[in-house]
Amino acid sequence: MTLSETVRLDTSQLRAQAPKLKAGDKILLSGVAYTSRDAAHKRIKKLMDEGEPLPYELKDAVIYYAGPTPAPEGMPIGSCGPTTSGRMDRFAPEFLDKGLVAMIGKGERSEEVCEAIRRNGAVYLCAVGGCGALAASCIKQCDVIAFDDLGCESVKRLVFEDFPLIVAIDCSGGNIFANARQLYAAAD
Repeated sequence: MTLSETVRLDTSQLRAQAPKLKAGDKILLSGVAYTSRDAAHKRIKKLMDEGEPLPYELKDAVIYYAGPTPAPEGMPIGSCGPTTSGRMDRFAPEFLDKGLVAMIGKGERSEEVCEAIRRNGAVYLCAVGGCGALAASCIKQCDVIAFDDLGCESVKRLVFEDFPLIVAIDCSGGNIFANARQLYAAAD
């Protein structure tokens, strides 16, 4: 794969395709993903600790760190841009160890999360921040499935169609954030 090509993938293909994806690859992702942010992560972790059923199966799931706005008339969702992923870093390694295959958000991740991504053959995908309307145009269905009382932070089941993403951290240790710093330092 080269940096110039864009790969179309379905979320159901991510587990098999993750070893082939490299940091910097561009993806148009279709399929099912779940929104989950800080408050929802806390509740999901509590359910895990108590051995209770989760709102969605973590194995091979894709989490989108987003808190969409209410849907305007005729649309399945309002603005739905990514939130800063680092706020979920304390939960991510355990979720990855339970089978999570991909996380979508923006910004860097901790070394513990990077190691869990490698250990579990997963990927971290970045969406462009500030483009919530573009993101919403790629979401064809949105259903609240848990924690409705959390409002925009409730867990939603989304159906993507050609959602534009970049592989930020791959399961081989590639990391666009670290790579960019190295390139910048080498340019001095």
